[in-house]
Amino acid sequence: EVQLVESGGGLVQPGGSLRLSCAASGFAFSSSAMRWYRQAPGKERELVAVISSYGGTINYADSVKGRFTISRDNAKNTVYLQMNNLKPEDTAVYLCYAPRVGSWGWGTHVTVSS
Repeated sequence: EVQLVESGGGLVQPGGSLRLSCAASGFAFSSSAMRWYRQAPGKERELVAVISSYGGTINYADSVKGRFTISRDNAKNTVYLQMNNLKPEDTAVYLCYAPRVGSWGWGTHVTVSS
């Protein structure tokens, strides 16, 4: 059974940092590109970051470039999203996605507020 479990969300003040994790199981993680998306209330789901299977190719949405860093540890079947200098507009549910198997996690909530 394919599973993607996100964690690390929470409430943080503007300018703060969070590190999200997505633990994967049930498929060949090291052969799969991975993506982080986010969905804010009342808005469409937005692609945030993409990392290739071995991390050689990475892309970010313009809105997070220079602030967010995607990485992965294939030995741990985990993909990460380091989020720095967070802004209120980063508030959303963050979800990881494995395009190789078409599976989503349940998401982790991030709230940026003073």
